[in-house]
Amino acid sequence: FLNEESDEFKELRRQVEQNHIGGIILFRSPVYESVHLVNRMQQFAREPLLISADLEAGSGMRFEDATDFPWNMAVGATGNPDYARREGELTAREARALGVQQILAPDADVNNNAANPVINVRSFGEDPAEVARFVAAFIEGAQSGGVIATAKHFPGHGDTATDSHRGLPVINVARTRLDSVELVPFRAAIKAGVGAVMSAHIGLPQIDPTQVSPLKPDSIMRPAYADQQVFTENAVLPGTLSPVITGGLLRRDLGFDGIVVTDALDMSGLTIYFKQDEAGVRAVLAGADMLLKPGDPDAVERGLLEAVKSGRLTEARIEESARKVLAAKYDLGLVKERVTPLELIDRVVSSPEALKLADEVAEHAVTLVRDDAKLLRREDGTGLRPGARIFNLAVTNGEDRFSVANPFVSQLARLGRRADAFVLDYRSSDEEVKNATERAQKADVVIVSMYGRVRSGAANSVGIPAQGARVLNALLQSKKPIVGVSFGNPYLLENFPALQTYVVAYGDMPSLQRAAARALLGQIDITGRLPISLPGLYPRGTGIQLKATQLPLVH
Repeated sequence: FLNEESDEFKELRRQVEQNHIGGIILFRSPVYESVHLVNRMQQFAREPLLISADLEAGSGMRFEDATDFPWNMAVGATGNPDYARREGELTAREARALGVQQILAPDADVNNNAANPVINVRSFGEDPAEVARFVAAFIEGAQSGGVIATAKHFPGHGDTATDSHRGLPVINVARTRLDSVELVPFRAAIKAGVGAVMSAHIGLPQIDPTQVSPLKPDSIMRPAYADQQVFTENAVLPGTLSPVITGGLLRRDLGFDGIVVTDALDMSGLTIYFKQDEAGVRAVLAGADMLLKPGDPDAVERGLLEAVKSGRLTEARIEESARKVLAAKYDLGLVKERVTPLELIDRVVSSPEALKLADEVAEHAVTLVRDDAKLLRREDGTGLRPGARIFNLAVTNGEDRFSVANPFVSQLARLGRRADAFVLDYRSSDEEVKNATERAQKADVVIVSMYGRVRSGAANSVGIPAQGARVLNALLQSKKPIVGVSFGNPYLLENFPALQTYVVAYGDMPSLQRAAARALLGQIDITGRLPISLPGLYPRGTGIQLKATQLPLVH
């Protein structure tokens, strides 16, 4: 919500009425307030605005109280691309009810780097052909639901160890490798008729070796996402600004003639090396049609105008992109009706159909990677049997210690297993660590719930804080029966290889937490399989299959 006299409202209105921006990207906000604000801006706009949002995991990713679907890697763990298609269709339906016409999804990255800090569970997996199947299915579903789908992050962000919110990743591979891995899902997306592709701030030195240097420190824009910036040695021109990568690889070689949208222009992968005006001009010269989320929209507009006046950019090049975007707005029906009726929210968002699908996908995604301790053995209920004293240690890399584990612990309780619960995060004191360790030692079995989630721009993305690792390692040394559950990063077993029972739920969505609890207690079949490999431990496709049991839930 923005009061119309607030500086934020006035600035947004100015950008719409004076700079004639073409669209708005929405981040986390309440559903009614978002739609109301967008409707106001649509009324101010000379041409209809194209509204976009990152809805990789359903509209709940950006809208409060909307549907949270499991992360893509959970969908990949089901082995069923039809789930991706159905999620795409229902996400599109909710998006349109929320005033959004372009969803910045699906993620078409092949996550073949276990150290990747920013993609991880956002990817469908590590096998290019499998990722391609799920990407194409999502696109077909989403675009049948009336939105523009956007395959990202071209030419592929999966094999990176640097977060482009923090710095410039470099993938030093040859074209033959790109053709066999990174580009496979993008070819499938284009074949499926995807309306847009998002370019990434990634350097490919074997494709475009043009070197770039950081700006002077006082010229670098303040980071919009990161707690600190990462400076890359031997940096090369990011794909977003490269005519060789965007214009050559994507447009010419892959034959994509749809809309190219940049990743956010205020990410450090660009801002360390280019001012906003220069970044905007270079992106258009490279082949971009939409410049997403500039840190300084006025500077970008000035840069484009000056480039046209000087002859660096032609009006024909600007008009080429404008025609594409305007045609898309026409096809989306925005010329006839740009305002979204608020009553659509009540009829469409978080429908029983969508919530049921989220639960169904979650229950088919939960993956039992290892159970050497037989803690989930179904025939006798060893470990989590009725009457067992259970301690749930939740370890989170977020700011949500008071709520993060609630869906999991609550579901355990509903199923007759009341667990003593404790949460640790990076702020936890030595006294809290000691307390957690002592309480865990009194239990018959410990569930360690690890919320190592993707946190774009954060130094601790996909990891868990040291405080939690200290307790877990101490418990492993004491031979205490432990069930490790990853509600996020599936690769965490690499850090704790002594864990004898390890379950992956791929995310912290309520549906995944409920499904994990039901799986641990034998209420559902466990059928998920890893869509990625755990280097040195388990290959892709690993997953112990267990049937549900009829063991009693209460003592």
